[in-house]
Amino acid sequence: MNAHETIHAGCVLVGEAGLLIRGASGSGKSALAREVVSLALRAGRFGRLVSDDRTRIEAHHDRLLARPVAPLGGGIEVFGLGIVRRPFEAAAVVRLVVDLSDGPARYPDEQDRHVLLCGVMIPRIRMQAGAISADVALGCMSGVCDTIVTL
Repeated sequence: MNAHETIHAGCVLVGEAGLLIRGASGSGKSALAREVVSLALRAGRFGRLVSDDRTRIEAHHDRLLARPVAPLGGGIEVFGLGIVRRPFEAAAVVRLVVDLSDGPARYPDEQDRHVLLCGVMIPRIRMQAGAISADVALGCMSGVCDTIVTL
């Protein structure tokens, strides 16, 4: 049996990689999702919404899948406008989790760089809620944030 749950999060697909965005209400999840998709498209990459606000996650063959919760598929919140309709994908394999919060560690511990969801270990980054950070999230999905600088 597959482990699954519905969580308060959004998800976007960039290329073949899903980005799961978690955070408190008002932390900027929807704004970050829209920014990441827009930045991916401007860079000539595939970018599409998977889910906003509520996301069903499940383990499947040692991968974490994210899906929209019916009937919310294709809807995304735009602050000041409400819910707008966008094209969306039915599922994504999550490759990175972004946790938005008011106090992320300046230099995270190694154990903070991953999170266990539905029994699947996924790379994670913590980012400042409300910050303009789509370029950082997209860069981490591409592997450029894995660099360690030594002096």
